[in-house]
Amino acid sequence: QVQLVESGGGLVQAGGSLRLSCAASGFSRYIMGWFRQAPGKEREFVAAISWSGGQTWNADSVKGRFTISRDNAKNTVYLQMNSLKPEDTAVYYCAVDRSLRFGVSQHDYDYWGQGTQVTVSS
Repeated sequence: QVQLVESGGGLVQAGGSLRLSCAASGFSRYIMGWFRQAPGKEREFVAAISWSGGQTWNADSVKGRFTISRDNAKNTVYLQMNSLKPEDTAVYYCAVDRSLRFGVSQHDYDYWGQGTQVTVSS
């Protein structure tokens, strides 16, 4: 059974940083990604990483500010978020793509965590 547990969210001032973590269990060798959903908006892709970590891809809105990484020994994926902006405020979700679609749509991902709130104040 696949389980994903996010942590690391919180309240931060604009320009600050946060690091999100997603502890995973019940699977291996899958693509993992981060999505976010702001109130009244659709869930949107943020970043994803291949099993080896050799391939990563990010949304244009976070390029140069957010970095996705993973530690397979700990079964954990991270999202380092720097230079945060108020528009980054959202619930952030970790997700697994078990079919290796290398996609950016939420429909490309099969399992989801419960989400962690990130709030950036201006």
